[in-house]
Amino acid sequence: MVIKHGALGDIVLATGPFLAIRQAHKADHLTLLTASLFAPFLKPSGIFDSILIDDRPPPWHLTAWARLLRQLRASHFDRVYDLQHSNRTALIYRVLAMRRRLEWSGITAGCSHPHSNPNRDSMHTIERQAEQLAAAGIPETPATDLSWVVADARRFELPEHYALLVPGGAAHRPGKRWPVQNFAELASWLNTSGYTPVLLGGKSETSTLQTIAKAVPAALNLRGMTSLSDIVALARGAAIAIGNDTGPMHVAAASNCPTVVLFSDDSDPVLTAPRGGNVEIIQMNSLADLGVDKVVAAARRTLETNLGPHFRE
Repeated sequence: MVIKHGALGDIVLATGPFLAIRQAHKADHLTLLTASLFAPFLKPSGIFDSILIDDRPPPWHLTAWARLLRQLRASHFDRVYDLQHSNRTALIYRVLAMRRRLEWSGITAGCSHPHSNPNRDSMHTIERQAEQLAAAGIPETPATDLSWVVADARRFELPEHYALLVPGGAAHRPGKRWPVQNFAELASWLNTSGYTPVLLGGKSETSTLQTIAKAVPAALNLRGMTSLSDIVALARGAAIAIGNDTGPMHVAAASNCPTVVLFSDDSDPVLTAPRGGNVEIIQMNSLADLGVDKVVAAARRTLETNLGPHFRE
């Protein structure tokens, strides 16, 4: 079993380890324990033989806990790769390892294949998980990989040249968001340069996306209309993706879309930056101090690098 609950960016960064584990256990039945949000996205990958759902109800929901633990114990796993490393997974280890031998890769005290590097919390997620797997006997971990995603963006009736904008982020971390007025100015520059802004976000970004769409009527507002697979399809056809440090930017980067990601001091790109073929990071202590001109310059560099003489402005 592999344990990885999320969030979205963490799931994307774990696709390389998922593939490494699958290759190391070609003849074994491989189960993923994850949140219900990610099961439909990951099922078509073919990496896992089965997917179990754990939406992490709070500890006082004893019935849900008992049901989950009973299901896990009945599966009689021989080895578990804990890529979540939480108090919850430590408890799962203690229950599953009770009165039986269980191989466990992770950081839980007493496990058979510990990742014991004291500096592990200073490593990027990719390198940290690769080192963990190496300690468990899997020496090679491939890069993030969403090539298995089958999706078609034609239903959105996209123009030939478009750019993805991801102006949202976790509602409880407003410091990770660049001001919406700045995104509106950026959208205007993209539109003037010949790239229709395509706005991505969920219900919590309704006001933000409406503000940008009102400022740039040519923008295509896809609020709440995209699945995770749709974002992959959109990223594959986009000239560029620009956004805050949030899950869809990981999807775009792993889909080999040129990306510009905006970081504040609320998160550390050394530890969690999206990985892909062409990712540029801009970091300021406060995104309120990040000028539109700096983001436009980064976008221009990225477009020129990838499109060369075909860059439109």
